[in-house]
Amino acid sequence: MARGKVQMKRIENPVHRQVTFCKRRAGLLKKAKELSILCDADVGVFIFSNHGKLYELATNGTMQGLIEKYLKSTQGAQAEPVMQTQPLDAKDEINMLKQEIEILQKGLRYMFGGGTGTMTLDELLVLEKHLELWIYNIRSTKMDIMFQEINLLRNKEGILTAANKYLQDKMEENNGIANFGPITTNNIECPFAIPNEIFQF
Repeated sequence: MARGKVQMKRIENPVHRQVTFCKRRAGLLKKAKELSILCDADVGVFIFSNHGKLYELATNGTMQGLIEKYLKSTQGAQAEPVMQTQPLDAKDEINMLKQEIEILQKGLRYMFGGGTGTMTLDELLVLEKHLELWIYNIRSTKMDIMFQEINLLRNKEGILTAANKYLQDKMEENNGIANFGPITTNNIECPFAIPNEIFQF
C-alpha cells in the first residue's frame, strides 16, 4: 500500500511532532554518514530541536575542523587560523582528543558509580553528544539486523508455501488415482495361502 503525500506544514500534535522529529533526524544523520562513506566527503550537520537541544554529526574529524574549513573556503576565516602551521594544528588536535578521551573516561566512571565528585556542564554536554551518537549507531545496526531477519523469514515463508502447494497437488493426484472404485476379492484365492507340507502336523 502506497504512502500518501505528506503535507509540508507544522505538525500540531506535540507527540506526533516529536516522533517525526526523532525519525527524520535519525534518517538525516544516517544519509549524511552514508554520503560521507560512499563518496569520501566531509559532512557536518547541525540540528537544533524546538527546545534548543543541539544534535550534530561530523563524519571526518571534528565539527570545529569542518567549520574552520568552511570559513577558509568562503574566505571568512580570520588571519590567525590561516597562519597556523601544520604541527600546531596536529598538536591542537592531539590535545583535543586527549581531553575528549578524559571526559569519556570520567563519564563512564560517573555513570557506573566509580568516580568521585561531579561533572561540569560542558563535560556532561560532550558525554551526551557521544551517547546520542552511540545510540544512533546501535539503533541503526539493530534495524539493519531486523530487516535482514524479516527478509530471511519472508524467504522461508515463500519456500514453505511452495512446498505446501506441491504436497497438496501430490495429494490431489493420489486421491484421483485411488478413487477408481473399490477392489473386490470374492472367489480369489489369497496368493500367500500356499500349502506347505513342512508346517503340517
